[in-house]
Amino acid sequence: MVSSGRVRRGDTVAVIAGKERGKRGKVLRVMPDASRVLVEHVNMIKKHQRPTQKLRQGGIIEREGPIHLSNVQVVCGRCDRPSRTGVKILDDGRKIRVCRRCGESIDKG
Repeated sequence: MVSSGRVRRGDTVAVIAGKERGKRGKVLRVMPDASRVLVEHVNMIKKHQRPTQKLRQGGIIEREGPIHLSNVQVVCGRCDRPSRTGVKILDDGRKIRVCRRCGESIDKG
């Protein structure tokens, strides 16, 4: 099982495998139990939707489908390339994610 601690909601990720390879997008949702993520404008699927109380208009809607965690990599803010992440422990005991290419912190703050 791939660790979902490497990818968090709001991260910019690059797809490194599959039919959507090369695309980048923001993580909308992480599903750690299924080892999957929803990435903005990646793996778009068409869903036939029946009209309901909540959704008055039926028809075919397009939305993001989940892709496996192993097929995405976090994009570093400094070197602007997909890279693996490491963990660095700060002096005050907090853990932050760092880029394995350039050593820059991925977490904000």
